[in-house]
Amino acid sequence: MSESADDMDQQLISGVADVAAALFSPASLEDTLQRVVELAVSSVDDCDFAGILVAADQTVVTRAASDPAVIALDQLQLRNREGPCLEALAGAGPVYSGDLGTDLRYPGFGPAAQAAGIRSALAYRLLVDGADGALNLYAQLPNAYGSDDRAKAAILAALAGTALNAAVNRRDAKARSDNLEQALLSREVIGQAQGILIERERITAEQAFDILRRASQHLNEKLRDIAQHLVDTGEDPDTGPRR
Repeated sequence: MSESADDMDQQLISGVADVAAALFSPASLEDTLQRVVELAVSSVDDCDFAGILVAADQTVVTRAASDPAVIALDQLQLRNREGPCLEALAGAGPVYSGDLGTDLRYPGFGPAAQAAGIRSALAYRLLVDGADGALNLYAQLPNAYGSDDRAKAAILAALAGTALNAAVNRRDAKARSDNLEQALLSREVIGQAQGILIERERITAEQAFDILRRASQHLNEKLRDIAQHLVDTGEDPDTGPRR
């Protein structure tokens, strides 16, 4: 007996909630990419494999895959310079092929994909870390994705784009925090080294800093490292021959 429309709506709402909860839990960018493809396989009916293809720095690479078969399929598209994923990467809307073997848009890739056991493909454009990407869903059955499946996949792609942006923001925020922490530590150790030189040489803070700077240039080492060595060992920094 077929399910009622209300039952299907409730299942879709529940499924979207589960996907959102999984995607928006704290994770790195790479982990989020992998979660997206795994959720595509588990949440979209008849999706056998999923992957994310990204074009950056004049190269196109598979950044996440639910199965090694995805990498082979992506490479088939790249070699033939055609396929739903490449169309999505180029900015096309959702690209769907219900029967790759007979799809006249892909005379090279289509038969090769069918020979590899893949009959349907569905691709959505994504933005991945500032680069063009595509979420690609592959199915072994022809005409695998009905309207409900494509709706689920569209929702997943939209959620994935937001989750990936959040992951990038978390990464960048951590990098800024780490850089600030390092800057503060550097400032502290340089101040300690200046204090040692001021006390030892009876000089000003500016003169002490100049000694550290000249040692950094002479030894071709970071000023912070010169200061750390002085703090750790008490040895005067080597400033080289005086002019």
